[in-house]
Amino acid sequence: MNFAKLHALGNDFLVIEHNSELKEEQLTETTRRLCDRHTGIGADGLILIEIVDREKSEVNFRIFNADGSEPEISGNGLRCAATYLFHYKKIPAETVTFDTVAGKRNCELTGKNGYRYEVKIEMGSPKFSSRDLPFDDGSEHDLIIDYPLSINRKIYHITCVSVGNPHCDIFVERFFPARIEWHQVGQELENHPFFPRRTNVEFIRVLNRQEIEVLFWERGVGETLSSGSGSCAAAVASILKGLTDRKVKVWTSMGPLLVEWEKDKIYQIGPAELVFEGKSFI
Repeated sequence: MNFAKLHALGNDFLVIEHNSELKEEQLTETTRRLCDRHTGIGADGLILIEIVDREKSEVNFRIFNADGSEPEISGNGLRCAATYLFHYKKIPAETVTFDTVAGKRNCELTGKNGYRYEVKIEMGSPKFSSRDLPFDDGSEHDLIIDYPLSINRKIYHITCVSVGNPHCDIFVERFFPARIEWHQVGQELENHPFFPRRTNVEFIRVLNRQEIEVLFWERGVGETLSSGSGSCAAAVASILKGLTDRKVKVWTSMGPLLVEWEKDKIYQIGPAELVFEGKSFI
């Protein structure tokens, strides 16, 4: 089975074109084995793409977390998939429309330097209600801003945003002194019973009205060096709380992404890079 490995600011994925070798009933286990960093290739997730109409640049997109679960969407994953298509000239244009579980998403090539591509993505409209997330504490919420959630006898004020997948955002004045601390909080939040489909978690430090810094805990993966959808959610949460302007530079562990909330749509611009290609025998 042929694959390519790409990363978007350290968030790495295996991209595989749909073929008869990969059976639907094998996807969960195959993903776990391929993404294992000790006995497989190693990645945060696996992306499965299928070109539906080459001339119109229409492509089906599915993504699987390292634990084999299938999320709705991934911003970094979309940039990696678009980079794969552009680099190997699988489509004739410098734009592509992905059909994802969360809906159609348009991507545009905005720059290139060797194996590194800059891609702009339309990430859809953010949603905030408890039903859209979903979030279930027994009540209906139109917005979840600074909601007091108790974890291990400590209250965390969370702000929740859906950008096609669920996100739980916590604002901090300074990051945790030890990685294990925010890992524990991230894991508790991901699996909190109020989130019936689990949730992604972002820890946000506002630098100024144009910049934020974020740590990411991803559902089904754990800590990631960056997150595209997480960056969008963090930026939207910052805007929603009046802490930043509507165009935000999001600093991840591996560099910045640009997120803009324009009218009812979110746009994200950032890099993705081809690392290597190969053939798996798993």
